[in-house]
Amino acid sequence: MIHLDNLSKHYGKLAAVDGLSLEIPAGEIFGFLGPNGAGKTTTIKVMMGILRATSGRVVLGDYDVEKEPEKAKAITGYIPDRPFIYEKLTGGEFLKFVAALHHVNSTAVEERSAELLEHFDLSDWKDELVEGYSHGMKQRLVLCAALIHRPKILIVDEPMVGIDPRGTRKLKDLFIALGKTGVTVFFSTHSVGVAEELCQRVGIIHKGKLIACGTMAELRQLANMNEGSLEAAFLELTRDGSQ
Repeated sequence: MIHLDNLSKHYGKLAAVDGLSLEIPAGEIFGFLGPNGAGKTTTIKVMMGILRATSGRVVLGDYDVEKEPEKAKAITGYIPDRPFIYEKLTGGEFLKFVAALHHVNSTAVEERSAELLEHFDLSDWKDELVEGYSHGMKQRLVLCAALIHRPKILIVDEPMVGIDPRGTRKLKDLFIALGKTGVTVFFSTHSVGVAEELCQRVGIIHKGKLIACGTMAELRQLANMNEGSLEAAFLELTRDGSQ
């Protein structure tokens, strides 16, 4: 469902992403970990067509992001690390606006909006201007917007930032539910515990390179550990000189 083929993004001599290849099937919840500056957000921006790759390609579903960007984005929900919302709209108006961009049937929008707003405890705020929302509420509204068109792929950069424990639990449950329906979830996070709890596989990027990818057992093996947490494996694999 997601295919990255030898993906690279250079800024002059700096390789922010260097020869990254990944294959993520439908229904998998995939975690993307790395230290600050490792290349996580750059990778996601290239995946979404916001940045152009220096070399390699990204395929979402059956669509090459560079050759068929509109078709690739039509099947994808995206939540950036710093989402933008039109704050002079109400929550309901914002969802209608995003739905129109995805050509969602107007009748279906009302039902889908109500479902998502209810799930994220925003129903009572539907008719209030977004400028009056708290940071966490805005984050939950952006999640609603990313799911309004029922995407087959969900790509999220730091999904838990600013969300309270109740909202975090709801988001975790949502990811699990989406995976069970065949939606592919790709999320970058600094929360190693969340990745360990939710993901079938985890990829670790360090200095632009994918240094490890696999299940918990496979990552422990790569880190030469017989047992231990994902955090311990992550710290070992990203230790200077370990790769």
